[in-house]
Amino acid sequence: MTELSIRDDNTPDQQQPQDPAQSAPTNMSELAQWAQDARQANIISESIAKTSFVPDSYQRNPHNVTAAILTGQELGLPPMASLRALDIIYGVPALRAHAMRGLLQSRGHSVQLVESSDTRCVMRGRRKGEEDWQTVTWTIDRAAKLLGGLKNQWVKQPQTMLIARATGEICRLIAADVLYAAPYAAEELDGDGRPEPTYRAEPVTAAEILDDDGPGEKADPDADAAEQAAAEADEQDPWMVPAGGDR
Repeated sequence: MTELSIRDDNTPDQQQPQDPAQSAPTNMSELAQWAQDARQANIISESIAKTSFVPDSYQRNPHNVTAAILTGQELGLPPMASLRALDIIYGVPALRAHAMRGLLQSRGHSVQLVESSDTRCVMRGRRKGEEDWQTVTWTIDRAAKLLGGLKNQWVKQPQTMLIARATGEICRLIAADVLYAAPYAAEELDGDGRPEPTYRAEPVTAAEILDDDGPGEKADPDADAAEQAAAEADEQDPWMVPAGGDR
């Protein structure tokens, strides 16, 4: 009779060898963890982008969905909340003003609306643990001077736009550390009278890439001069957002 057959039932089981994959260290660098999260987010995004449960800008665009989920993760937002709170405006991820305010309040910071009308908005904010309040004021005159005139949403709903501007400024002022991933409010980057971006449905052909004038067209000196003038005007585009601050 072998030793195994006469082993007492009360004898502890011998420790079984572990799977090398399971015994490998579980700690990984932050970058490796981020890459793993990105792969998982992309898998989820492939399905979410096919639904009508996300904003139009994310439908049939899983890559944008993935980027929004990852950006929201850095801000501390759940995946679906990220898709509702983040907009992609001219390639810039931006939080909606109410989401920006909510993020700060969820961290214990205070943001309060002091005064609001169609011509003036005053907001104040205070970091958690501090006693002093910071105050910002936005007026229609200030907005008109900054934007070179009021158009679009500023004409339709000036009170809402003033609140959004004041929200973005006060939130960055008191808690910039909360907003690293998306420091601008969506209303700051959109609705300022800029033309809506246009998209081309058909893919660009090789001929168009190689020939600036397009297939089958001759060079037009007048058109080239117009393009040059437009390029020079773009250099002074008032809608460009500085890298480190407001427009």
